[in-house]
Amino acid sequence: MNAATAELSTRIVELAHERRRFGYRRIHDLLALEGRQVNHKRVWRLYKQANLSVRKRRKIKRPIGERQPLAASQYVNDTWSMDFVMDALANGRRIKCLTVVDDFSRECVDIAVDHGIGGEYVVRLLDQAAQFRGYPRAIRTDQGPEFTSRAFLAWTAARGVRHLLNDAGCPTQNAYIESFNGKFRDECLNEQWFESLAQARQEIARWRRDYNEVRPHSSLGRIPPARFAAQHRQRAGDAVQQPEIK
Repeated sequence: MNAATAELSTRIVELAHERRRFGYRRIHDLLALEGRQVNHKRVWRLYKQANLSVRKRRKIKRPIGERQPLAASQYVNDTWSMDFVMDALANGRRIKCLTVVDDFSRECVDIAVDHGIGGEYVVRLLDQAAQFRGYPRAIRTDQGPEFTSRAFLAWTAARGVRHLLNDAGCPTQNAYIESFNGKFRDECLNEQWFESLAQARQEIARWRRDYNEVRPHSSLGRIPPARFAAQHRQRAGDAVQQPEIK
């Protein structure tokens, strides 16, 4: 093995250890984002030689039910999806994570972390996010009490945001947030113990930045969500500024 190949192999191993749920294709994406021009077959060979294959998770058998169609978003801020993910600190005290995702760009709008999050807490978070991103046309949620509270329903009416409420027991109607939450659990929550609420907020914020700005997303042309969103905004801006041809 020559020096260049040895250096590449070392980098592949480093990335695989940093991101334990990544296979060789995502490792190849990360190498490409670093500016390395390397064939994916070469990455596969070095990945296998280092015995880095990801162990497959056992699939849980679920009852077959009717699947509701999930309309695809067409632009940034078209629809946001929200849900809760539960975890615990090292001392056993529970924490609650409110995850918010833009369906079109797959960007994580925010992750709020606290011991308790009610309807008023949710709307304060959304108003804060809207200061930088604007309000979405619609928000998709399940039928949790935080999302059917008077505070949340009054907020959607006052802001002119359409509330898309999933049917009970139909997680496929909120597939974008379900997919995001799976990555969030695997790559962040399941990888470490949090000693305090402050540490949990710090580490989760760090993971969110990495997810938005570094981690390649397969459904976005294998680029990070923030880059995809920026490209879309640029194209949309160019289309608006383009003079009409008469």
